[in-house]
Amino acid sequence: MSDSKNSVHSKPFQEARPADKLEAAIGYTFRDKQILTEALTHSSYSNEKRSKGIKLPCNERLEFLGDSVLSILVSSYLFESYRDIQEGELTKIRAAVVCEKALSRFAAKIELGQYMHMGHGESMNNGRTRPSILADAFEALLAAMYLDSGERFEAPRTFLMPYIQEELQAIRSNSVFVDYKTTLQQIVQQVEGERLEYVLVGESGPDHAKVFTVEARLNSNVIGKGSAHSKREAEQNAAKEALVLFGRT
Repeated sequence: MSDSKNSVHSKPFQEARPADKLEAAIGYTFRDKQILTEALTHSSYSNEKRSKGIKLPCNERLEFLGDSVLSILVSSYLFESYRDIQEGELTKIRAAVVCEKALSRFAAKIELGQYMHMGHGESMNNGRTRPSILADAFEALLAAMYLDSGERFEAPRTFLMPYIQEELQAIRSNSVFVDYKTTLQQIVQQVEGERLEYVLVGESGPDHAKVFTVEARLNSNVIGKGSAHSKREAEQNAAKEALVLFGRT
């Protein structure tokens, strides 16, 4: 009877899947298989091995490096793709696409947790699907690709950017961030010689709650107007109105 009760509340220990299947999933074959193993080794497994006198590094050091690799790749992409967005807004966008929730989703798409070497307790306690573990392992995997390819960014960039682009699209679709100015600029640039500018035409309200009004002008003709509590947001609103005029929103 007691055995039956235990089977209800316990979860069978799961071994890690063969790493070669992960290589196929990410489209990259490691020259140094050991660094891939390290990226997939959770501290719980490393600690279990250490208790038996076996030294096996976990993925925490690679996670540390992977955080920087991730930041450089995403920052570079945003810098090149959103030329009219200022530092503060770029920082917000980057934070949204590299947060734990986003990274764990990326990891889940390649079933990264199933390839991890994990201690018995952690594995039986849903560790393979825990967002924090998946996010850390995803960063460690990026670092492993970076190091294995000779400290070059091309391999991790090729693997990572489709996920980042998809996440950015989801953010834009949900109106968490919509860059109307960039969209308008891309339309205007299709015709050579067109000049788009944003002109501050009004300020109102007290200093602590000032409202700015901006006009979007194409070749000195007003094509949109927007107001907001910051000049940047007012410009975005003006660009949005212009896009409506062009039938693009």
